[in-house]
Amino acid sequence: MTGPLGSWASSDAARATMRANRSRDTKPELALRRAVHALGLRYRVSVRPLPSLRRTADLVFPRAKVAVFLDGCFWHGCPNHHTLAATNSEYWQEKVRRNRERDRDTSRRLAEAGWIVLRIWEHEDPGEAALKVAEAVKAQLGRGSCATP
Repeated sequence: MTGPLGSWASSDAARATMRANRSRDTKPELALRRAVHALGLRYRVSVRPLPSLRRTADLVFPRAKVAVFLDGCFWHGCPNHHTLAATNSEYWQEKVRRNRERDRDTSRRLAEAGWIVLRIWEHEDPGEAALKVAEAVKAQLGRGSCATP
């Protein structure tokens, strides 16, 4: 289904709203990054954990092989907060289904390559999520310091 001018959007207003959505540096992502940084962890932002995989993680700890994805409740179908779109609902249901399928595939591929994958929902407390990240990084590094280049 396409909207005005052959666009996937149902209206010009919907198209403008969708184009304004950020793919990185969202408020939840910035809050998580601040909390992780405050714990002394250093990471790369919005990079491919595996060069051969055309997908980026929100936070990457290359030495520890930990990839963190901060998933939006709407875009990734949060079981607690996902709501169905009122307009163009078939399109959005299929979009979220494909996103979830891609998420599972990404997690599987990274795990097969020896990575720890953490998926954090945007509604999770950033401080608690940062502690999960620190725990995973420390476990992977196998020592007390979790600072990574």
